Amino acid sequence: MTYAVRYYTKTGNTKRLAEAMARELGVEALPISAPVEEKVDLLFLGNSYYAFNIDPEVKEFIKSLDKEKVGQIVNFGSAAMLNSTYKKVKAEADKVGVPMMEKEFHCKGEFKGIHKGRPNAEDVQAAAAFAKAIKEAQEA
Repeated sequence: MTYAVRYYTKTGNTKRLAEAMARELGVEALPISAPVEEKVDLLFLGNSYYAFNIDPEVKEFIKSLDKEKVGQIVNFGSAAMLNSTYKKVKAEADKVGVPMMEKEFHCKGEFKGIHKGRPNAEDVQAAAAFAKAIKEAQEA
């Protein structure tokens, strides 16, 4: 199995989660400005809600994905107000024919004092454990 981790963040919260996941997967966490050029079985894609939607840059990144190179997207992220971005990411992924794994990781994120200190060390550990569990299940 091959893995890649890409993330989009404005506050650094999602980057922290991405880096923890990437360590477990044995890859480098890169921002979405780094295209996925290699063939990967699972692309862990970190994002969040901004103004009640995923950022236009995330949409453009997903639009750039080659369905022949990316086997499946694994969604993850953090947000202060809303929860999962899964449906928004899936709608974009469906447009380019890249399937989404149903399992995802989400935790609270700090924004303007809401959920101060989140994601915390426990959240980062949970993100790493999530990536490890996905890897173990795929390689079993």
